[in-house]
Amino acid sequence: MKAASAEVDSRTAWIVAGASLVILTIAYGAPLLSAVALRPIAAEFGTERAAPAAAPAFTLIGAAFGGVAAGWLSGWLGIRRIVLFGTAMIAAGLVLSASGGLIHLYVGHGLLMGLFGTSCIFSPVVTYVSRWFDRSRGAAVAMISSGQSLSGALWPILFQTGITEFGWRRTMLVFGLFVGASIVALAAIFLRPPPEARPSQGGGEPDPQAGAPVFGLSSNLAMIALMIAIFCCCVPMAMPSQHIVAFCGDLGFASQSGAAMLSVLLGSAFLARQFWGWLADRIGGLQTLLWSSLAQATALTGFLLTQDEAALFAVSAAFGLGFSGLLPAYVIVIRKFYPVKEANWRVPTVYFAGFLGMAAGGWGAGALYDHFGYYQPAFATGIGFNIVNLVILLTLVFRQRDNGLRTAMA
Repeated sequence: MKAASAEVDSRTAWIVAGASLVILTIAYGAPLLSAVALRPIAAEFGTERAAPAAAPAFTLIGAAFGGVAAGWLSGWLGIRRIVLFGTAMIAAGLVLSASGGLIHLYVGHGLLMGLFGTSCIFSPVVTYVSRWFDRSRGAAVAMISSGQSLSGALWPILFQTGITEFGWRRTMLVFGLFVGASIVALAAIFLRPPPEARPSQGGGEPDPQAGAPVFGLSSNLAMIALMIAIFCCCVPMAMPSQHIVAFCGDLGFASQSGAAMLSVLLGSAFLARQFWGWLADRIGGLQTLLWSSLAQATALTGFLLTQDEAALFAVSAAFGLGFSGLLPAYVIVIRKFYPVKEANWRVPTVYFAGFLGMAAGGWGAGALYDHFGYYQPAFATGIGFNIVNLVILLTLVFRQRDNGLRTAMA
């Protein structure tokens, strides 16, 4: 790919997006492995489930804190160097996690995989790809954000097979080596500097001015509202994603059924995310957030209403359809209302709150299970957080409409 080919919405842009999708699909598998192995890890260590459930939560907390710095550094050092460093840290974190006890699991997940590893891949790569697109930004961001869903559809059954045949430690070690080799090759070949920002053409919108009001609020106050909103939608998002395998085991289903249900949940999210990206390009990111959040809350209610295996497969598919539109739409909102030069730090900062919400939801569901002995209180708590998210989003939608009317009448 020559420098001259670095154009927005070009064939080169879609090649970069495709490679980024594969990178994210592999990277998202790292914290997912410990979620699939939740029960055997807890059994081996002789602990309650909240203890191993804290490992992927620590990964998300580390990614939240490290992501802001990684986003800023990617604008200075370039995305390739940041991703290569993060890949080495994820691989090292998996190896360390597989080598010892609970402390090794926490340090490997929180420090290496989280603070220094996934922080350099999740938010920076999504922000990076958004700079390659103008007219098709929603579709492109939705596509690469599907790495999380595609990872969930692909890896759980493979992980479960590996855990059953070889144990969770050896499975974790082998996957760590695979992560290191595959992502390094992809980053070295495909990741290159994005096109320089320029006035939009062909139907795109001009870059917003720095410091301009957003939703009739100051730019930073509006971003704080988005951070609270993403925290509240990510708490319930993480609960079924991290606990559905254990939940199915409690109901007496085979472990393969739980892994398959997680694959259905995230596979549904992968397919639905393409729809949400298409919708975001037509109605905007904020409206997409509202409808996706409503769909997530509705589906989460299903986990409270049934314990039938076939019905839970349907509920899992519906939940994947609902939550899949949320994270990409926040990127679309930030890119629409904030200057492109601020995206490297604003997107990771908003995702910071989202990662904290996922960590709180994943760990909190385990803690509530340990207290009550079943998952229904955790799902009910998640619905409460989702309602708060809906209230914030509705407020922002109404403020956007009122501000647009005042601007049109001026």
